[in-house]
Amino acid sequence: MTTLWSLYVSVLTLGTLVGLTWLLLSTRKGQREDTTEDTVGHAFDGIEEYDNPLPKWWFWLFVATLVFAVGYLVLYPGLGNWRGILPGYAYLDNDKRTEFATGDSGWSGVHEWEKEMARANARFGPLYARYAAMPVEAVAQDPKAVQMGARLFASNCSVCHGSDAKGAFGFPNLTDDVWRWGGEPETIKASILNGRHGVMPGWAAVIGDQGVADVAAFVLTGLNGRRLPEGANADADNGQKLFATNCVACHGAEGKGTPMLGAPDLTRPAAFIYGSSFAQLQQTIRYGRQGQMPAQAQLQGNDKVHVLAAYVYSLSHPPKDGE
Repeated sequence: MTTLWSLYVSVLTLGTLVGLTWLLLSTRKGQREDTTEDTVGHAFDGIEEYDNPLPKWWFWLFVATLVFAVGYLVLYPGLGNWRGILPGYAYLDNDKRTEFATGDSGWSGVHEWEKEMARANARFGPLYARYAAMPVEAVAQDPKAVQMGARLFASNCSVCHGSDAKGAFGFPNLTDDVWRWGGEPETIKASILNGRHGVMPGWAAVIGDQGVADVAAFVLTGLNGRRLPEGANADADNGQKLFATNCVACHGAEGKGTPMLGAPDLTRPAAFIYGSSFAQLQQTIRYGRQGQMPAQAQLQGNDKVHVLAAYVYSLSHPPKDGE
């Protein structure tokens, strides 16, 4: 925060406290000391207000809140660049962050989170490390490891992929065998560890609206084996020609996709995470799509991602009978 904004915030905050203090005391000073049956002279919906002083308990409670506010602003950050007199806030200096997971004195939300994570890593780190030394397929067969992975998934992945991992609009189903970037164990781990960024460009400017409809018709009928909606104005044969000219570079000549590019297999309706109807296909072709899977390496670390990858792998590769 610049010095100007720091001063602005400080003056505004302190000025508000001073103004509230003045308002409280001046109002208190102008009140009568005794109680009365007199009213202030106005009524609303038959309700009249007595001309009595504020209750003492209310007045002192307000005073206490002002004293608390001043004490808080002295001890903790709140006045621009002022970080408070308590230790533990060095990460606020010059917008630089300092790690505090060392048991140092002082409190901050960052500090407490780091200490909690340090305690958890000390307790569970060796267990995660033991699983990380095993192949993903072997970890996926360990019920305890799968349970650990399920908890990691619920905390970090379910918001997008759903608590049942079956995905939602724009987010793939992780329980089937349809994978955009490949479903091999190490590929799944790489996706979680480093994230993915898939981009489908819009083609309306290149092939026009009729071309969009034609390509969608070819994908629907020629690659998916489904019928066009009744009354659809589209030429699947022309769509096939346009597909061969513009789409094969990513999706392949047979439309089976290219995992290296994250291009889905267009012969399988489950690959269409944005919908596979004729209208939805046109929307995707016309405007394109863009999706990003955030990287978890910094947040989870390699060992936890290894267990998480094993859990995801287990969703589409359940243990065989007798195992």
